[in-house]
Amino acid sequence: MSDTRKRRRGGPGGRRADPTDKAKDFKGTFKKLFLYLRPYYVQLVIVVIFAVGSTIFSIAGPKVLAKATDKLTAGILAKVRNTGGIDFAYINRILIILVVMYIISSVFNYIQGYLTSGISQKVAYGLRKDISEKMDRLPLSYFDRHSSGDILSRVTNDIDTIAQSLNQSMSQMITSIVQIVGILIMMLSISWQMTLIAICILPVTGLILSFIMGRSQKYYVKQQASLGDVDGHIEEMYGGHQVVKAFNGEQESIETFTKYNDDLYTSGWRSQFFGSLMQPISQLIGNFGYVAVCIVGGFLATGGSITIGDIQAFIQYVRTFNQPIAQAAQIMNMLQSTMAASERVFEFLEAEEMVEEHPTVTREQVDAMKGSITFDHVRFGYNPDKIIINDFNLHVHAGQKVAIVGPTGAGKTTIIKLLMRFYELNSGSILMNGVDITDMKRSDLRAQFGMVLQDTWLFNGTIKDNLRYGSLDATDEEIEEACKNAYADHFIEQMPDGYDTMINEDSDNISAGQKQLLTIARAFVKDPKILILDEATSSVDTRTELLIQNGMDKLMEGRTSFVIAHRLSTIRDANTIIVLKDGDIVEIGNHDSLLKANGFYADLYRSQFERSDA
Repeated sequence: MSDTRKRRRGGPGGRRADPTDKAKDFKGTFKKLFLYLRPYYVQLVIVVIFAVGSTIFSIAGPKVLAKATDKLTAGILAKVRNTGGIDFAYINRILIILVVMYIISSVFNYIQGYLTSGISQKVAYGLRKDISEKMDRLPLSYFDRHSSGDILSRVTNDIDTIAQSLNQSMSQMITSIVQIVGILIMMLSISWQMTLIAICILPVTGLILSFIMGRSQKYYVKQQASLGDVDGHIEEMYGGHQVVKAFNGEQESIETFTKYNDDLYTSGWRSQFFGSLMQPISQLIGNFGYVAVCIVGGFLATGGSITIGDIQAFIQYVRTFNQPIAQAAQIMNMLQSTMAASERVFEFLEAEEMVEEHPTVTREQVDAMKGSITFDHVRFGYNPDKIIINDFNLHVHAGQKVAIVGPTGAGKTTIIKLLMRFYELNSGSILMNGVDITDMKRSDLRAQFGMVLQDTWLFNGTIKDNLRYGSLDATDEEIEEACKNAYADHFIEQMPDGYDTMINEDSDNISAGQKQLLTIARAFVKDPKILILDEATSSVDTRTELLIQNGMDKLMEGRTSFVIAHRLSTIRDANTIIVLKDGDIVEIGNHDSLLKANGFYADLYRSQFERSDA
């Protein structure tokens, strides 16, 4: 597996932590999830009231039906003995009361189900909102360590799991508790002996279910993590499918997917297997109790302690008694999955954020700055134990064009990332007009910059929308003028819908060179104070590059510009050329003075010149 893929999968060491490596805080996660339910405590109270009401009416049904059974039995015996008949009027009244009770129970059940669905979706909405806002507060280093597919899995799969589980478990948990308590009361009112037999099954069931839950939790956690691996791999392979095919990487991709899919299969069937054991085991134990109750009830009925109607009601209660216990077991099964998903969501929400802003400079003051930049003893490493920028010092006057050159890995792009405050310095400072950039809001700082990167990025929308991305209030005339300066107007006008042509999700309905032109035009539209060009003409032909260079010269007039270039012929007119090697400045000057010095820059320039001649 490539280093890039290792980094995206699991951070500096290339391995994402296995969720089974450490014990999970079930109670702590439950408390965090409960905090999202607190705003809806009024609705929850109503849910509890209606769930209790629905359950009470449902529980009272067998007891009411027992009266009808006793009346019917007495009537049949009286008729056999010729001492009377069946009181159908009384039985009809009982049945009508029973129907009304069940209707009320159903209405209450519908209302509490409706409220529960709303609460669960609002909790999911709140989690998604918090994750969306959290993304804006996370440093880029977090996204370096986690694949985008894994993050998307937390937003979609994990939150969907939480919402579905809450929707199914909240009302069921309340109903199950009320049913267990209510049924116990009703059974005790009939016969304490038979009730004692019925409740003897509870400790046995609890012990067995606790054992199963302890075994299944780690598989639920692993299942959610494996699902994130699968999503991440699919997203990565789909996004880079052309590269995969170009380098014959299909087999490696299939093997990697097979490994992740096998992990998901293994953890999935194990978690589902252990979870599916709960209900049949609780039912099996409950059936033993049911048989014992029938035997004891028969003896008590023959002794006259209870009536036939009581036995019929008690048997119904015993059968119903097993149902809430089984439901409780199923709910605990669902909670395993819910807590596993919640842990992943809260792990994301609790990730270390960017350094908190304490701006002392207003946006107006930043806008008034001229654009001079000072790097003062800057020291930085993506990992604290691996410093790549050692002691960088540089002062750039406002309006200067500064070129940064050096071999791959010298730290050229890193300098720009630090200037934009994408990463925080290990030590030192960066100043704009003498003001530390940490005293500014990041948004105010970045509003001063326009960037054209080697890696182009366009979103799904019209060409016009993409060009307005950095300046939403730009007029159509300003957009068209910017495209002329970037020499992008010619190909845009040839598109089917001109500036209203849709760019698809992967931006593959236009060429790489056209995408580069659009990103350059986007920088023209923003009209920034400071311009950053990172190999901005790498995807265009030589003739177009010369035309764009003319437009760039106009754009850079009066602006501070940082140009990262690999083709040294494009930066001959730079006011200052900074030559980097291993994170330090080894040479500084203009093109002519550096050639005369016959140092590292001269070697780089001659090597390119000789290659171009060859």
